Amino acid sequence: MPATQTGNRFLERLARGPAIVADGGMGALLSAAVPRLRTPEEANLRAPEAVVSLHVSFINAGAELIETNTFGANRRKLGHHFLEDQLEEINSAAVKLAREAREVTGRDVFIGGSIGPIGEPLASRVRREIFAEQAAVLEGRGADLFMVETFYDLEEVVDAIEAARSASGLPIVALLTFDEGAETIAGVTAAEAAQRLRELDVAAIGANHGAGLLAALAALERMGKDGIPLAALPNVGLASLAGGRVIYPHAAPEYFAEFAAHARDLGARVIGGCCGTTPAEIAAIHSAVEEERKPRAPLQFDERELVVSLGEEQRETGLSRALRENEWIISVQLDPPLGGSSVGLVEVARALQESGRVGFVDINDNATARAGMSSLMVSATIERECGIETIPHLTTRDWSVMGLESMLLGSHAEGVRNVLAITGDPPEVGDYPGARGVYEIDAVGLTQLITNLNRGEDFNGRPIDGPTSFFHGVAVNPNADDLDLELERFQQKLEAGARFAMTQIVFELECLDRFAERLGGSWPIPVLVGVFPVTSYRLALRLHNEVPGIVVPDDLQNALQDAGSEAAEIGFEHARMLIAESRRFAGVYVVAPFRKPLRVLELL
Repeated sequence: MPATQTGNRFLERLARGPAIVADGGMGALLSAAVPRLRTPEEANLRAPEAVVSLHVSFINAGAELIETNTFGANRRKLGHHFLEDQLEEINSAAVKLAREAREVTGRDVFIGGSIGPIGEPLASRVRREIFAEQAAVLEGRGADLFMVETFYDLEEVVDAIEAARSASGLPIVALLTFDEGAETIAGVTAAEAAQRLRELDVAAIGANHGAGLLAALAALERMGKDGIPLAALPNVGLASLAGGRVIYPHAAPEYFAEFAAHARDLGARVIGGCCGTTPAEIAAIHSAVEEERKPRAPLQFDERELVVSLGEEQRETGLSRALRENEWIISVQLDPPLGGSSVGLVEVARALQESGRVGFVDINDNATARAGMSSLMVSATIERECGIETIPHLTTRDWSVMGLESMLLGSHAEGVRNVLAITGDPPEVGDYPGARGVYEIDAVGLTQLITNLNRGEDFNGRPIDGPTSFFHGVAVNPNADDLDLELERFQQKLEAGARFAMTQIVFELECLDRFAERLGGSWPIPVLVGVFPVTSYRLALRLHNEVPGIVVPDDLQNALQDAGSEAAEIGFEHARMLIAESRRFAGVYVVAPFRKPLRVLELL
């Protein structure tokens, strides 16, 4: 059974006052001091003297609470660095090193066992098991309390608190990370967090990490000081990258002293720092607390003004209108240039538009993992110069969620409205062997992101300055090797808000009918059928044998082989037949022949 908190010396000190001064950014400083760490927590084993030295520096600067170097030392995070088998050793060593620093200085400081978020979506039961395992080790080695910190998801921090409580009776300080508007990236306000956390058995609640000192103060102000003790341990400010290193701004100690004065006024009983804060800043906080400093300037928080886009920005796309009015769609798929000029592609798009036979062009996004011109940027150029609407593909392989959102908002401002959300081929198949894709989200996540933007929210549900009006589609592969998985993912795409679908290239339509039967008998959204005029037997073999999800029927392969030098005509005739048969679907997209893209007009 967990030990009782009755008579706990940390709780007594918290109630007695004055504010407890905590330490600063352990992980960032260790990463800078010890080269080639896979994770800061590895320093507990590889460079224990550096850990002790840093603890001692913070204690000598006036810290009364030091945190163990275990922020990312849960089994899941350690597993990403192949260190999960050393979980107990890393966490045990961290507490031992903190205790050594306490003995070296001869100061009676508290040791807070640092517990950070897992950093990936997991079931609540799994998360609790992970948090409880780490908490048990930290208490077993002699931690005085738990610092459950840097969370942005309210349910995850609740899991961490209750898991720690199930394993131990030690006091818990619960901290979330907020932006300047006192919200987490998951859209949880400081007021909402405080209301929920007050219901739990915690010693203090507050803000750490985040967007800097003012962001932490804004969160404290909204949490309210009439109730549970508050805590503030912010970053020194916004970080930057220089020479592969993370660099934090050099905030003047006076700035931290003023921060501490404001934090005390707002009800903070634990005050310290996070990433970028050094013993110099902690010394300034200590002096301000010891001197009971009063703020020298009033604290003001400005509300962000929201500007809602109206009128032209919310227009319906030509593709959306055509599908709504049951017009049959013809789009031609083009590859962006691999160089720095879009002149040739623009000329092709203009010729397609002037032909009167093509309504749209869809633009690949680094197909087969070869780096070419941005599909979104070149689409904006084509629409502006040619007057033909585009359907750019957007892959999640090359962008973080933040990068995807940024590109989408910029392309929306340039008039691009249709987007096909895809996951993307792995980099290993392209020009960059050894490279790794980003893949923070997949096509399902990208579809949800675009749906959120259309609602006026970002990926995490936080409001943006104005909603977008994207018409977004998804890919579907009726010939997938694992058809059950493809069906499941397609359903997820529908639930995420997909408005239309574009198939993988097909050479017969029966596969689409079989897929529709598995969906319940019909397609729930409009479908554009992918058509590729195969120009040679060799190309047919490569498509059939090397490209996942493409099936070239045996009779077509045999016909192409028998045709010899006339194979291209066979391939074009088959494509014409497929286009004609696709009239029962919403439309087609036709892959333009390589190096001779305008030959596609012969099919139309």
